Amino acid sequence: MCGLVGCLTSSDRFRVTAPYLDRMRDTMAHRGPDGAGTWISNDGAVGLGHRRLSIIDLSNAASQPMASDDGAVQLIFNGEIYNHAEIRRELESLGHRFRTDHSDTEALLRAYLQWGRDCVHRFRGMFAFALWDQRSRELWLVRDRIGVKPLYFSRHHGRLTFASEIKALLADPEQPRAVDETSMYYYFSFLVPPAPRTMFEGIGKLAGGTWMVVAADGTTRTERYWDALDNRQDLSGWSDTQISEQVLDTLTDAVKLRMVSDVPVGIFLSGGIDSSTNAALFSRCGGKVRTFSIGYDDEYATYRNEFAYSRQVAQGLGAEHHELRLKQQDLVDFLPRMVALQDEPIGDPVCVPVYYVSKLARDNGVTVCQLGEGADELFCGYPNWRRALRLQHLSDSLPVPNSLRQVGLGLLRMANKHESLPYDWLSRTTQDRPIFWGGAEAMPHLSREKIISGRLREKFAGHTSWDAVAPIWERFVARGDTSRLHWMTYLDLNYRLPELLLMRVDKMSMGVSLECRVPFLDHKLVELGLSIDEQVLTRGGVLKTVLKRAVRGIIPDEIIDRPKQGFGVPVHEWMMGGLGDYAQDAIHSFAKGTDYLDAAGIATMTPEHRWNVLNLALWWREYIH
Repeated sequence: MCGLVGCLTSSDRFRVTAPYLDRMRDTMAHRGPDGAGTWISNDGAVGLGHRRLSIIDLSNAASQPMASDDGAVQLIFNGEIYNHAEIRRELESLGHRFRTDHSDTEALLRAYLQWGRDCVHRFRGMFAFALWDQRSRELWLVRDRIGVKPLYFSRHHGRLTFASEIKALLADPEQPRAVDETSMYYYFSFLVPPAPRTMFEGIGKLAGGTWMVVAADGTTRTERYWDALDNRQDLSGWSDTQISEQVLDTLTDAVKLRMVSDVPVGIFLSGGIDSSTNAALFSRCGGKVRTFSIGYDDEYATYRNEFAYSRQVAQGLGAEHHELRLKQQDLVDFLPRMVALQDEPIGDPVCVPVYYVSKLARDNGVTVCQLGEGADELFCGYPNWRRALRLQHLSDSLPVPNSLRQVGLGLLRMANKHESLPYDWLSRTTQDRPIFWGGAEAMPHLSREKIISGRLREKFAGHTSWDAVAPIWERFVARGDTSRLHWMTYLDLNYRLPELLLMRVDKMSMGVSLECRVPFLDHKLVELGLSIDEQVLTRGGVLKTVLKRAVRGIIPDEIIDRPKQGFGVPVHEWMMGGLGDYAQDAIHSFAKGTDYLDAAGIATMTPEHRWNVLNLALWWREYIH
């Protein structure tokens, strides 16, 4: 796990230099405290920089940038190729002679030399990398299939810059800083803008499963090289038991692959099904289990600590277990650092406990952790999903004319329920659009319209958050899948997971130089999950029934059968305390310094919405003001 940065210029007035590139590179020292490297072409047209966090092959021979034997190809890489040993063996059989002992970076480099860009289909891992090929004079930028690792880019002043973090791009003194107002509009609904947008005008991010090729003259083309729906398996004739057994086999393989490391590996353990399964399979695969749990110094109505469950699992596995309790002041103290690490607003307060549990792991000698993101999306684990799915099927099956649906909307308005998700869901059925627009719908349409300024309301008149979702829907429809549940999974795999959930993990964990791995998002398991029929995934109305059947007997029944509890933050209660005063001051300062917010509207926000706007306000103060 590392940080990468680079620049390709087609301008005669600008050359890449070491001071220019090193300044950008070293804004990300937290991503790679174990070493740094820079390579610049003889003509100064292209440069690559790298910060190293040593995980696999700790020797200096595995340092980056890494060059081919003749120096014609240069590579910088962030992430892990878990099946690198298998790829190395195949390449050696084809005549390649490796210079490193077991570097996955060299496996990636030589795979490119052997198979060209088709090499990406052989990788099982998480990665963002940049490869300059002097022979074709092309730069190849790649983000992994799911989007576990970020890769940002910007075009300005005749050059293209790219990096693992936006702050590195901002270290270019000529990089413009301005708010992308369309992205901000989407942020209020989804807590983060969709790829390829970012909150910065002129700065983009590669979407998961895509690559960009940049020619020496600066022209670019972007391609999607992987889509989960293009790689489904035929499970017709399989019993529910057989499917669950296949899920367990694939997941066990994913966990085992993610144990590959030359440094200690731990597990974030909440005490729920997903993290408990990770820990149990890790133990079954022969790993020394080190677990880390986070909670709060008090019990709250909106969130109750899960320590009793995480302790039960840890004790049953004989794990070396660590816990940390957070206070409200920990959050307030951390806010400036959180915003600096985020780069662009990530309106999810779970960033706070993710940072502290990452720090807990790092402080106890662990450099890599596994965690459970993705299980709920693959196996229908959210209660809100079940509700949306039932309403969608009801809407599909009942020939209710739009006039009656409009009556229903009127009744909800009369009941003062027009600023609610159910109101939005019903409204969408009148427009022949799916009900579900993502698992991170934070602010209903009318709530957002109330808090944005009159200028923005006028600018975005006729627009809705569907504009952010529509390109994903078009790809889904083009692949011929009609399952409403598969749509929900597909949407979150393409938006909420890579740009929100995985970025909160990447930014917060890398803030303490910790690498995080996500077995449930192994691309083979994702392809399997989207191959399972909706009726099997929802059998008996039980959430996550396929996974529960798979792991029964591996983790305790009490963990499997307990009510679902998400990894949360007691924002409501904290906003009613000292955090509320802090938020009010920051939001009002933001509103006065910009023309983005409506003063009357923000005064009526819920505590949860106030957190989202606070995050935006602090980001603006850190990066724009």
